[in-house]
Amino acid sequence: MLAIGLMSGTSRDGIDAALIETDGEGAGKGLAFHAMPYADGFRLRLAEACGRAMTMEKPGFEPLIHAVEEELTELHVEAVSDLLARSGHVTEDIAVIGFHGHTVAHRPERRWTWQIGDGAALAGAFGIPVVADLRSADVGAGGQGAPLLPVYHRALAHDLPKPVAILNLGGVANITAIASDGEIVAFDTGMASGLIDNWMQTHSDRSFDESGATAASGEVDHSRLARMLSDPWFAAIPPKSIDREAFTIEPLRGLSLEDGAATLTAFSAAAVAKGLDHLAERPGRIYAAGGGRHNVTLMRMLATFTGAEVRPVDELGWDGDALEAQGFAYMAVRHLKGLPISFPGTTGAPQPMTGGVFFDPA
Repeated sequence: MLAIGLMSGTSRDGIDAALIETDGEGAGKGLAFHAMPYADGFRLRLAEACGRAMTMEKPGFEPLIHAVEEELTELHVEAVSDLLARSGHVTEDIAVIGFHGHTVAHRPERRWTWQIGDGAALAGAFGIPVVADLRSADVGAGGQGAPLLPVYHRALAHDLPKPVAILNLGGVANITAIASDGEIVAFDTGMASGLIDNWMQTHSDRSFDESGATAASGEVDHSRLARMLSDPWFAAIPPKSIDREAFTIEPLRGLSLEDGAATLTAFSAAAVAKGLDHLAERPGRIYAAGGGRHNVTLMRMLATFTGAEVRPVDELGWDGDALEAQGFAYMAVRHLKGLPISFPGTTGAPQPMTGGVFFDPA
């Protein structure tokens, strides 16, 4: 069947929309992809909504967050319209939309996670069923609710030599490690591009470090890097997940633009290496997806810190920009079939979980 997947990630840079054909069991086929960037003003409002959500005891009505949710949903309607126009398909062709929404706060230790986005409104806009709120059931059962992409990574990597790892580099980084016997362990490793973007936006007129050029011209402050890596979260046994707001750029106060970018890039890479220490079988090859794979300096540091060969997933014929959105389309199809999307080894849930809330446009 044909399914659309929508992702607004922790990088807060825009919406990824992907169209795939899949049965929800094999990997399927990517048919179209569209990336729609957020305007600067909305990006700032979204960041403020995330900040407010993290101060709340639990999800609830908050005027700014509600307004941002309405705007976010309208932008997703626009993204779906654009994707359909580019693909040549019409709404009647599409079986389901997997709608991730945007995570404004992720608090599994409190048994909640909060993704904004109105699934009913999106379903009504196109007359297409929508599966949204894909993380809450897992968190409510005691899981981390993240990462969710391993079920799709497993399907894609079916024929790859094992052990192997798929590393998603968004605002936060997460890894799917597949052992020689096929066993999957997955977890967040820490930050990817999130803090680097914060640093560039705070200390320059750029929104991100393009290709890692700024970091490449700086020097890593190893003492500050060591202090950041001493956070006890890194020693916690996976499965585990983390919110983008869990770390800040404050420890780097006083560094130059270049040295701060270099140190934060090293922080992201070293965190992945620390994550690999938790694995019973260390992969010799890591395939990277997400926007962070375009950061040449980050990719180089990942290879240095992990001792692994780090390659972009595009070398496998996968679309590294579309992968996450494709994954949510895949999960929506699995929801329709009653198949699980998260597992004890990927989120720490007590049993395989079929997540998501179904919104019928009728």
